Amino acid sequence: MRAIVITRSGGPEVLEASERPAPEPGPGEVLIDVAAAGVNFIDVYYRTGAYPQETPYTPGVEAAGTVAAVGEGVREFSVGDRVAWANVQGGYAEKAVVPADKVVPVPDGVELEDAAASLLQGMTAHYLTRSTYPVQEGDTVLVHAGAGGMGLLLTQAATSLGARVLATASTPEKEKLAKDAGADATMGYDGFPARVRELTGGEGVAVVYDGVGAPTFDGSLDSLRRRGTLALYGAAGGPVPPFDPQRLNRAGSVFLTRPSLTHYVADREELLERAAAVYAWVESGAVKVHVGRRYDLAEAAAAHADLEARRSTGKLLLIP
Repeated sequence: MRAIVITRSGGPEVLEASERPAPEPGPGEVLIDVAAAGVNFIDVYYRTGAYPQETPYTPGVEAAGTVAAVGEGVREFSVGDRVAWANVQGGYAEKAVVPADKVVPVPDGVELEDAAASLLQGMTAHYLTRSTYPVQEGDTVLVHAGAGGMGLLLTQAATSLGARVLATASTPEKEKLAKDAGADATMGYDGFPARVRELTGGEGVAVVYDGVGAPTFDGSLDSLRRRGTLALYGAAGGPVPPFDPQRLNRAGSVFLTRPSLTHYVADREELLERAAAVYAWVESGAVKVHVGRRYDLAEAAAAHADLEARRSTGKLLLIP
């Protein structure tokens, strides 16, 4: 089978296509014919070594496909079932073996490509807006990178709860995408805290959803209302350096959290609940999945390069 294999940390060039033996599921595992794999910034973190990962390995922590075989003891899934998974490596391949307790069913009304494009980021949007900071009707929130796959889903998730969304984006074209997803107002990154204050009558926003990191962190703090929340869920632009916690006091007794999806789907019941909620959004049309581009599996390096260079909008997919 074809698979992408990483043997060393580095740039996109370390994503090497190769032929590998077809895997077999062990006890408690399922073998999945991969229909599509999501390309996410967490894949970049693993590839560069920012998140340690033993090599060699096949990357890709989000994908969807069809069950091809089940291992001993698996009762929840059968051959032919449409499924997806997140937070397990191996998606950049034609076939993958995944622990059955990490796999979720895909409803008949959701296409497998949409299932792959929405699961990881959709569950992230779900926990951020429902658990990390439960958005209330009438809240004003700030979403960074509003035209990315994560930003578009966050905007829709927040507006569905009655929030007013302000979004940042790097170009006018990306600002339009964010507005089309429901953002009330958009802006560039230069001077965004002043613009946020202007749009909120000087008050600031209830929550900033920041997946950019170092380039936006200071401005995110400056955009919060008194006792607001900064949910720093990623660092696509680089990690935030150490800082004096007294800054949180000066910003208005604000809250800072660094959440991770892993801790919000820590047990099987919570994983199934969040996945079902995301796929219900997609199936009903309440959330639109925007696939910015599809790449052949062998083009994984190009997909990573486009993602890191901010040349993409929406979700990027690899198609084996």
